[in-house]
Amino acid sequence: MKKYDLAIIGSGPIGLFATSFAQLHGFNTVTFEALEKIGGQPTYLYPNKQIKDIPAYPKITGDNLIKNLNDQIETKNIISNYRVQKINKSDQNGFIIDNDYYVKSIVLATGLGAFQPKPLPLEIPSTLEQNIHYFLPNPQDFKNKQIAVLGGGDSALDWALELSPRNKVTLIHRRTSFRGLESNVTTLSNSKNVSFFTPFLPSKIQPTSSNKIQLTLKEVGNNNLIEKEFDDLLVAYGFKSNNTQLRKWGLQLSHGLIEVNNFMETNIQGIYAVGDAITYPGRAPMIGIGFGEVQIAISKIMETLFPEKKMTLHSTGL
Repeated sequence: MKKYDLAIIGSGPIGLFATSFAQLHGFNTVTFEALEKIGGQPTYLYPNKQIKDIPAYPKITGDNLIKNLNDQIETKNIISNYRVQKINKSDQNGFIIDNDYYVKSIVLATGLGAFQPKPLPLEIPSTLEQNIHYFLPNPQDFKNKQIAVLGGGDSALDWALELSPRNKVTLIHRRTSFRGLESNVTTLSNSKNVSFFTPFLPSKIQPTSSNKIQLTLKEVGNNNLIEKEFDDLLVAYGFKSNNTQLRKWGLQLSHGLIEVNNFMETNIQGIYAVGDAITYPGRAPMIGIGFGEVQIAISKIMETLFPEKKMTLHSTGL
């Protein structure tokens, strides 16, 4: 059985920082990631988005944020495509993970769980499946195309902003107002390459004679139908997350989120949780706050596991 001081479950930005911060203080760590690639939401949902609320960076793309966090990790002991199934208490005051790993402590950085995009609820002809997209890893792949973006949240607006300099973009939303940043709506409204169809919903998809997408739109509240032609559709209807394992592990939840104390410890002694997976009074779902939660949790784990060691505050201690 492989033995570690600490297991970190999740390798989004918070999990990656937990890995590097733990290694900085001498922990022998293993990190588990349920998805194929590390990076969580920045990798899968907004790799090209300019993030503007990370300290010391006026702006940084999701991809570069994950790259920098990964570069900080000295020992790349991250196991991808691995969904932890069982966590059991050990007789040695640690934990057994899936009967394969013994760890002294655990940090959960699972975010909102492994996520899957909500599919477009229409029958899609097989010839058009390659033209329906739920992620935007590389905007350059869509150069000089007619593109429909379906949705009204931040992802839809971000994708439209990324694509509009090189493409004709149509934003289609079932409401007249958007849920994303008003400044992004204003920018898109002023772009000559962007048009809006609100409040409309897609009602039918079929191929044209040239294998483009003929999309039938129905106006919400009446039977008005409009047909539009596109090269590609980007669907931003949100994501379904899966955190069902948390209850199986005996964790105390509130509205699906893990309850923690001031040290980020859960109701199970030795299991800590950080980032968007957790809840406590006044918490805001921001990456920077998750970084601070990591430092609190790791410091407490150090104090608990190695009370004889003095934790060095490398950059800020006097």
